[in-house]
Amino acid sequence: MVAGKRVVVIGGGIAGMGVAKALVEKAGGQVEVTVVTKDPFYMAGPSRPLILTGEQKYERIIRGYEEAAAKGIRVVYGLVDRIDPAERKVHYTEAPTKAGESVLEYDYLVVAPGVVFDGSEIEGYDKYWYKNATVYEPGRVDVLKKRLWSITEGTVVVYAPPMPYRCAPAPSETTLLAHTILAHRGVRGKVRVIHVDANDKPQPPVIADVIKNLYEQAGIELITSRKLVEIGPDYIVLDDGEKINYTILAALEPNRAPKFIAEAGLGDKWFEVRSPQDLRSPKYDDILAAGDAAKLPFPKNQEIAYESALYAANKILEDLGVGERIPVQYAFLGWAYVGNLAGKLETESVKFGLNFTTKPPKPSKDPEPKKDYTKAKDEWEQAYLRNLFGY
Repeated sequence: MVAGKRVVVIGGGIAGMGVAKALVEKAGGQVEVTVVTKDPFYMAGPSRPLILTGEQKYERIIRGYEEAAAKGIRVVYGLVDRIDPAERKVHYTEAPTKAGESVLEYDYLVVAPGVVFDGSEIEGYDKYWYKNATVYEPGRVDVLKKRLWSITEGTVVVYAPPMPYRCAPAPSETTLLAHTILAHRGVRGKVRVIHVDANDKPQPPVIADVIKNLYEQAGIELITSRKLVEIGPDYIVLDDGEKINYTILAALEPNRAPKFIAEAGLGDKWFEVRSPQDLRSPKYDDILAAGDAAKLPFPKNQEIAYESALYAANKILEDLGVGERIPVQYAFLGWAYVGNLAGKLETESVKFGLNFTTKPPKPSKDPEPKKDYTKAKDEWEQAYLRNLFGY
């Protein structure tokens, strides 16, 4: 049995904490697990769109790392600058002081930093980035909420970039919640709502027909297979030259992994893995990936992130000689918010799922919007937070 192996996990989200918790529980004293994460808190993602309507509160989805640390997980705060695979070192700048660079040495490294929202290839983004706000990050949600609750006329444009991106239904959730708020405020008739999607249909495909039907009922305009190429002070331009004026812009930027992954030779846009079940780097046996940064043939969502974390943990447990494995397979059940077409601040949701253990993957859905599904999504999210953060 190998003892005292140093495991460094980059990222304190669902994937990172999933790996850390699994190793501490299954390997015990054989590992020393350190999680390096940029903030001293974690904010859950799935229910952030409901902050727009006031149906979700920050205090219900923010967690600290204190209870996890009490269970034996060391947590340090900082921004990773670079990985040195040859020296088995992670270099990071301590946060929030940024007083200097620190170094973590590892026997195993798990890279689970999530995604970067990168608008650098969109013309005008560097100048007009502040015109845009989405549900994907703390703070930006507040900006979008303020704008939706103050607009009296004009145009709301929501944009989804080419897949893959984090949380496939979020752009359509944003669109339908925008309709709900505007209808609730009695100004929907004076505000156009447009969803521009770079994909050929709203995501995920399993509920695209449901979303399209709801859009038709709500009078929401849908433009597909068109990419956003330019942002101006009050307009966007699509790749066919069409110009659309906006009053509110909620454009999700293309997603990629942090650049320190490519700079370490671990992948280009995403971290390359050997297979969905073997999340080691093809170049290094001691470096693994988990979560959204990993190049996997699956959607980027919370369930897949957690399942990949368990596969990564199992590979390390196998290497350590620990006999017990964590049962895991790639399959998920999810819920997409569809707002409330009548303008009530009582969001309904539809249920869908994909089972990747079958070929082709087996989809499932209930196309009927239900308030009970919104409640189920909340309970599911809270269960994850209790499991990984201790409360």
